[in-house]
Amino acid sequence: MSAATTARFLIEGMHCASCVSRVEEAIKHVSGVSNASVNLAAREALVQSNAPIPPGAIIDAVAQAGYSAKIPSENVLADLSADAEVATLRRKVIGAAFFTLPVAIVSMLELFPAPDYPARNWILLALTLPVVFWSGSEFLRGALHALKHGYADMNTLVAMGVLAAFAFSVAATARPEWFALGMTHEPRPQGSGLAAAHVYFESAAVIVTLVLLGRFLEAKARGRASDAIRKLLELRPRTARVIHAGVESDVPIDNILKGDVIAIRPGEKIPVDGVVLSGKSFVDEALMTGEPIPVEKKPGSSVTGGTLNKNGTFQFQAVKVGAETVLSQIVERVKAAQASKAPIAKMADKISRYFVPAVLILAIVAALCWLHWGPAPRANYAALVFVSVLLIACPCALGLATPAAIISGTGAAATRGILFRNAEALERLARVDAVVLDKTGTLTEGKPSVTAVACAEGIEESGLIQVATAAEKNSEHPIAEAIVRYAREKSAPESTGLAAVENFNAVEGAGVEAHIEGRSVLAGSARLLQSRNVDTHGLQARADDYANNGATLVWIAIDEHLAGVIAVSDRIKPTSFAAVQALMRMDLRVWIVTGDNRRAAEAIAKQAGVSEIRADALPKDKAEHVASLQKSGRIVAMVGDGINDAPALAQADCGIAIGAGTDIAIEAAGVTLMRSDLNDAVAAIRLARRTLRTIHQNLFFAFMYNVILIPLAAGAFFPLTGWLLNPMLASAAMALSSVTVVTNSLRLRAALPLSPGEGRRAYPPAG
Repeated sequence: MSAATTARFLIEGMHCASCVSRVEEAIKHVSGVSNASVNLAAREALVQSNAPIPPGAIIDAVAQAGYSAKIPSENVLADLSADAEVATLRRKVIGAAFFTLPVAIVSMLELFPAPDYPARNWILLALTLPVVFWSGSEFLRGALHALKHGYADMNTLVAMGVLAAFAFSVAATARPEWFALGMTHEPRPQGSGLAAAHVYFESAAVIVTLVLLGRFLEAKARGRASDAIRKLLELRPRTARVIHAGVESDVPIDNILKGDVIAIRPGEKIPVDGVVLSGKSFVDEALMTGEPIPVEKKPGSSVTGGTLNKNGTFQFQAVKVGAETVLSQIVERVKAAQASKAPIAKMADKISRYFVPAVLILAIVAALCWLHWGPAPRANYAALVFVSVLLIACPCALGLATPAAIISGTGAAATRGILFRNAEALERLARVDAVVLDKTGTLTEGKPSVTAVACAEGIEESGLIQVATAAEKNSEHPIAEAIVRYAREKSAPESTGLAAVENFNAVEGAGVEAHIEGRSVLAGSARLLQSRNVDTHGLQARADDYANNGATLVWIAIDEHLAGVIAVSDRIKPTSFAAVQALMRMDLRVWIVTGDNRRAAEAIAKQAGVSEIRADALPKDKAEHVASLQKSGRIVAMVGDGINDAPALAQADCGIAIGAGTDIAIEAAGVTLMRSDLNDAVAAIRLARRTLRTIHQNLFFAFMYNVILIPLAAGAFFPLTGWLLNPMLASAAMALSSVTVVTNSLRLRAALPLSPGEGRRAYPPAG
């Protein structure tokens, strides 16, 4: 592990929220660890460090806490697979059910008048033994392991409950004279033999069976929660056709090296990222861009691993392999988000740390109260209450409430091309009440084109375009690219923009300045020219006409004299209006903040249906606007795609970067949209809100479940109602609580908000 890094570890042996707290504390005490986040549903630990830490130090610390840790293997699918755990639990559940069913049937015969027979309890004992000590062995081993390390967890509660019921029943079977008749028994007719003491073999057997069934269903559900990552990984082919010395051979994808030449045929998936060397085809890139129309690929075109070749044949050179590919980075981001912990989970962690010891104390106190003040037969009542309290209070649901929802929510988002950096970003996005939108590339296509050119007196258009192209060719801004593209389309040698450029300088948020063939050139906003004392009035009227039609203006000055103005227009995206209206219907206040002039901003804002605008904004102005909204009490999401959006994305409570934007913007954001579609920002907010609502539902269920059922299990209602919880029902309720929490979370996988195709109207209705 290198300095200032984050590393993942797979954790084995965790079963409840108290386990999570114990593992986190153990890791945090390792020297150099700055933070640790343990996810019960993912069975992972995310470790952040400020200094180099040997992985062995983390593994040893986890082992000393009573659990095991290991570094994830290169085979991510193997790490995600829960098949082995599910298969083991399936065998244990079937075995337990095989013996538990006759135990339950024989026990139910007690309810009907029938003569006692001496061997009855011994038969129940024989049938219960394999259930408790084979099927239930993992609870017993887990409890013993916890005892050795000086803590108590879910295994402790289950093992103590089962052993208490089993031990009481064995004693009642071996020495029935020590115990009075059970609660539901009436005295036997005279001459029927020694009255049998009541036993709880059926409770011990059913408890093990139901808790195992709950774990089995939970393991299957956790496996389904990882489907998003699994589906992403399965997009890659297992092998690739690599060409060496003119000979093609199939090579495992993990063995591909940078520089390898790979042949692709029609219908094959592209294995890694690279550049086309020869051939021509169309590639379906919907995985990355969401665009349904295949993209033409020819020599020099880039290709992305996981995308599908449609109908041509080509050869490409591998540029990014292994963890460097776009698909691998997406998978890593999804895994990191699923393993992270939302701030809302901290409350559950604090409670769980003291929960199990408190339950043990409560069970003992309740049993002692029944032994002292309870009705006859007191020993039976005390045993029943002790077992019921231990079982009903297992904190499984509490530990799964948050991570199960986070895994399902981030997985559902990934299938839509929405990538959350971590769970904290998801929770923050769910709470936003204001959205700030960049214009170019966010609301608009981001592919502007030159629509008009106005020249000052004595300046020809070809010369103006040549100077503008030379000044802008080093810029990556979409407007600069539009000018360069326009020059190439003119196809005139004098418009190619190949003049020598010296002293090039990008003026933040305003334009560029440079020396071209000995002349000083300014290209950018009117504000830039005016700051250099260049008079723009000569072309102001024509510029106003262009701006009133929504064009962005690029003013050109040569040797501090106005040379011309170029109008560049960028069309609003077909989906922007519908997306903005959807944001407003979600009670979000929407702003447009852009570096363009106000009239161009207003023209786009009118088409998008936004009334609040800030124009002529430098990058620092965008960040300051976000900060001012935050100071007024707003929780702000910023949506942008450019380098100039990075400060605002970082300042916002949650930054949302358009995936087609720059790496800097994506790095500064908490959420990345793989498609350049504002509807996906709507989907991200809706999904974040739904995930947070699911977490609240899960936590409410887990807490209320314990608040209501623990007093019932302890017998608090018995004096008034005669209600007393049967241990079998307690174990069923405990197992059901975990399954319910996971199942409730899995609903997020099928609840993608704003599916593709919804809300595609481009412009507001007439009137």
